[in-house]
Order: sequence, then C-alpha cells, then structure tokens
Amino acid sequence: MTLDEQRQAIRHELETLRANGARRQELSLHACKRLFFDLGIRPSMATVRDLTQTGSASDIPKDIDHFWERIREASKIRAGAGSIPKALEEKAGELLGELFEAARVHARAMLDEERHETQTFIQASEERTRRAEILREASEEARQRAETRADAAMEHIRELETELSAAATRRSANHENAQSAVQRLEAEKENLLKRLETEQAANATLRDRIDALHTELRQSTEHYAQQIKDAIAEAERRVKPMLVELDSLRSMAATYQSGIRDASRKEFDFIQQLSVAKARGDRLEVQVRSQSEELDALTREADGLRARGSVDPALATLLCSLAASGRLGENELSSIGNVLDGYVTIPPRCPKCEDGEPELSQAGTGYELLCPECEHSSGAGLSRFEAVARFLNDREAL
Repeated sequence: MTLDEQRQAIRHELETLRANGARRQELSLHACKRLFFDLGIRPSMATVRDLTQTGSASDIPKDIDHFWERIREASKIRAGAGSIPKALEEKAGELLGELFEAARVHARAMLDEERHETQTFIQASEERTRRAEILREASEEARQRAETRADAAMEHIRELETELSAAATRRSANHENAQSAVQRLEAEKENLLKRLETEQAANATLRDRIDALHTELRQSTEHYAQQIKDAIAEAERRVKPMLVELDSLRSMAATYQSGIRDASRKEFDFIQQLSVAKARGDRLEVQVRSQSEELDALTREADGLRARGSVDPALATLLCSLAASGRLGENELSSIGNVLDGYVTIPPRCPKCEDGEPELSQAGTGYELLCPECEHSSGAGLSRFEAVARFLNDREAL
C-alpha cells in the first residue's frame, strides 16, 4: 500500500472515530500513533492537522506533547519490570537517561521547527486578514459608488417621468387631430362612394358596348374563317384534276415518245398553275395569321377597356392609395369589385420579408397574390384590386 493510500485509510479511521463521538485529543493521539508506529513519521502539527482537520495552532502541539509523555511512561514501565541485576539496572538507567536526554533535545528541535511553522501559519493568516480588510475597503468604496449611481439613476427616472407626462399630453393632442382627420376622411369616402356608383353605372353601359363588339368580332372571325376554308377547298378542287391529268400525261409519255414535247409543256403549265395555287394558299394563310393577330389585339384592347371602363384616373389613383394604406374595409373592397383592376400595380417586393417578388395567380374567378420566399399570401380575392390591398395590409385572416 502506498503512502497516500495509508494516509487515506487513517483519515477514514478518524472519520469513524469522529462519528462515534471521539473528541479532538483522541483524534490527535490516534493520528500520532499511526504516524509514528505504522508509517515511521514523527508527528508534527502540520501532519496531524492534515489528518484530523480539527484543532488550533496551540491545541495540536499540546496533544503531541501528551503523546510523547505517554510513550515515555510506557518505556519506564517496561524498563523497570522484571528482576534484573543491579549493575545491569544501573546501566539500563544510564542508557534510558541518555535516550531521554537525546529525545528531549530532539523534541526541542522539533518544537522549534513546529513553532517556526506555527509562526509562518500566523503570518499567512495575518496576510489573509490584511487582504480581507483591503477587499472590505474596496467593497465599501464600490457600495458608495453604487449608491451614487443609484441617486443619479433616480434623478434620471424623475426626468423621464416628466418627459413621459409631456409625451402623454402630446399624444392626447395627436389623438384629437387623428379623430378629426378620420372624420374628414369618412366624409371624403362617402363622396367617393357616390362617384363610384355613378362610374359603375357608366361602366355597365360600356360593358354592353364591349359585349356587342365581341359579338361583332366573333362574327367577323367566323366569316373570315369560312372564306379561308372555301379558298382552300377551291384550290384543292382545281389542283386535284391537274394532278390526275399530269399522271395521265406521264403514262402516255412512256408509250408515245413522239408527244413528249407537248406533254412536257403541259406539265410545265400544270406546275405553274400549282405554284400559283400554292402561292395563293400561302397568301391566304398569311392573311389568316394577320387577322388572328388583329383579333388578339382587339381582344386585349377590349379587356383593357372593360378593366378601366370610364373611371377617372385621378379617382382610381386615389382609391388605390387608400387601399394600399389600409383605409378601405372589406365591404368597400367588395363593392368596388374589379372596376379598378386596370389601374392596379403589383408591388415589386413583399412587405414582410422585403426579399421576395410577389406573384399574382388566378384560380377560377378569384385572384391571389403570393410571396414565394416567405409564403405571405393575400388569400382569395374577387379582383386584382382586392388581392393587392389584402397583400399590402396583411388581411389574410379577414
């Protein structure tokens, strides 16, 4: 067993004795016995204090002296027991006297050493006491500084309370101004709604005209398509007999070598006629394509006219700005419908994440504006105007 393990075993024994009610002196004597007899170490104040973890700098040396006193008493008893010759007893006495004197000298040296250790321990304790005093003074200064800062903070709080009272007064005045502004905007909204009803009536008339224009465009398209079909059928009717005759002439040319020049000339004429018919068919196809493009342009123009109607641009711009700032409710958005869809501009950036580019999609008769980055959506709206207003004002829950 190593020295550290033996020391640990001694500590366990001392803990057991302490649990059984042993006092400090008993613990110190037990530690001295184990050190001196088992480990061969002369007991000192530091080693005994390390094992027992109890006792002061003046008590432990007393316990060690008591241990040596008991050792000396035990030695005298063993030396004087039994019957030995007188001369041998005198020699033994002289030897014990010399041993005692040597032990006393050694004990004095150990006492001086332990006294030095005690003095060192006392000096270290005084040094720690001085450091503790310095720390106490530093903490006292820190406490005073903290009190000064607390006083300054209280003064600052009082100033903030004064500013808060002034801010509350200003907020009350601003609230009154805001209420008057809301009343003024309500009156403007009533006027705008009346103008909107008038514009909607005019828009209904315009819608009837657009429907009539669509009917006329459809009839013109059907008429042009029928003409194209007739022209193609006529070309095919004229080309097919030519091709049959061409085949007949080619078969006759194989049998009659003499009439090859006439057959070649007729074949050339038929090819020219076929080229003319093909060129006419190409012209008709180009005409159909141009008419289709014109029809698409007219359709787009009609859609734009249907979207814009006869709404005043200034009124449309005002309504769009009111919707973007969230001043129009759901009832107003529903009543406006898709009258202002021609004036609506898709926002270039999402108002939530400011990174995504919103995309407008149409599902059936409804419109939805969606940000592909943060998935912020306007929800299904009956018009582009309503979808953009919901998207800018985050009214998806509504």
